[in-house]
Amino acid sequence: MEKPQFLIVGRIIAPRGVKGEVKVEVMTDFPERFSPSEEIYIEGCPVSIEGVRWHNGKMTIKLEHVDTIENAEKMRGRFLEIPLSRAHPLPQGDYYQFQVVGLEVWTSHGEFLGKIEGILPTGSNDVYVVHGHHGELLIPAIEDVVKMIDPDRGRVVVELIDGIVC
Repeated sequence: MEKPQFLIVGRIIAPRGVKGEVKVEVMTDFPERFSPSEEIYIEGCPVSIEGVRWHNGKMTIKLEHVDTIENAEKMRGRFLEIPLSRAHPLPQGDYYQFQVVGLEVWTSHGEFLGKIEGILPTGSNDVYVVHGHHGELLIPAIEDVVKMIDPDRGRVVVELIDGIVC
C-alpha cells in the first residue's frame, strides 16, 4: 500500500453560527494540533485556523477565509488533514491506520488468511476487516488475538479464538 501524503485529523460536520465557524469531528488523539494560527489542509490546500473553542464536548473552529454560513456550509463533510511529516510519533506497538491496512494476515500456525482491507472502530477496540480465500473475516485488534504487527515485513500474525470462523 502506498504511504499517504496527508493524515486525516478531523471532519467538518456542519456550520455553527453565521460567521463561518464549523463544527468538527475530531479524528486524532492529539486535538491540540487544532490551535489558532496552526495550518491544516483541506483537499491538499493549506488553511490557517483563526480560532478554536469547545462546546458540549464538540470542537468548533474558525477557518481563514470562511466568513459566512454559506461558505461554512460548502465545507460540510470535508476532511481536515496534516502532512504526514507532522504526524506525532506513536508509542511502541501503536500504529496509524495507513500502516496496518494492506498488511497480510497469517495465523500463528502459518496459514495465510488474507489482507487487511479496512479497520472498523468499535469504541472498545478496532476490528480488522480481512479479505482472503475464506471470504471476509472480522478480527478484533486485541492482545489475545493479534500477536504481532510488522509493517516492515508487511504482515500481521494472529491467534484465532472461538468465534472467528475460517
